[in-house]
Amino acid sequence: MDNLLNAFLQRRNVLDGLKTKYRTKTPPPEPCPQCGREIAANALCVCPKCGHHYGIAANARLDALLDEGSRPLFGNIPTRDPLKFPGYVAKHAAAQEKTGMSDAFACREGAVGGRRVICVALEPQFMMGSMGTAVGEAVTRAAERARSKKMPLIIFSASGGARMQEGMFSLMQMAKTSAAIRAFSDDGGLFVSVLTHPTTGGVTASFASLGDIILAEPRALIGFAGARVIEQTIGEKLPDGFQRAEFQLAHGFVDAIVPRGEMRAMLARLLRLHAPRSEAQRAEVKK
Repeated sequence: MDNLLNAFLQRRNVLDGLKTKYRTKTPPPEPCPQCGREIAANALCVCPKCGHHYGIAANARLDALLDEGSRPLFGNIPTRDPLKFPGYVAKHAAAQEKTGMSDAFACREGAVGGRRVICVALEPQFMMGSMGTAVGEAVTRAAERARSKKMPLIIFSASGGARMQEGMFSLMQMAKTSAAIRAFSDDGGLFVSVLTHPTTGGVTASFASLGDIILAEPRALIGFAGARVIEQTIGEKLPDGFQRAEFQLAHGFVDAIVPRGEMRAMLARLLRLHAPRSEAQRAEVKK
């Protein structure tokens, strides 16, 4: 176990030197699958013709959202291999090399439109954004820090669910993160959950569904089990668009669908609406 931990820490030392050089995923060179238009790379990874949302790297998402001067948090959380799952260490190292990240999350303290926030974004290119012990610990610490500093918490989910290579340890993160969010909520904290493509499995079944306000990007896949599994289980054909953001909005699971280019403005507005009242304002309300 000590050798495994040392190997992870050595890789992390290399990554620490790259922490300000965020890697981003840009749209592929082939035509947009929605409208067929050849599109150039852009910061938000959205087709300018039809609005199709490509995948975007977690740090690129935070770059587009946060004001200048944000700082990264929790980059030293170790990832472990409690089950000694075959090939896990190598696969994890490959994901680190591919994304330049220590695990499937980016967390920063910064501001949106001048309002200080704690923000987390999951990285879908890091083992499908799966939630292992490191991701669960990062989300938990983010909620605890937001609680202690009286800041709103914003989490962008993009995940295939719990990380199978960590078995029951990954499933435990569902309860751990949910408990942290509950404590934050009980203390009066504002949690905005943003569901992006895809948000599935144990992430959907835990913190991603616990937002005071739940937003989603257009056409994002949002659910627990896959549609084919559900159809096989219930023996019925599911409706078109099942589990997409628009379906979830129509059925009350999502509060609003917000295109990526409008997300910063929407979050800034929500933060203004939910800003703490000053003493003078509270006194005025009591009159």
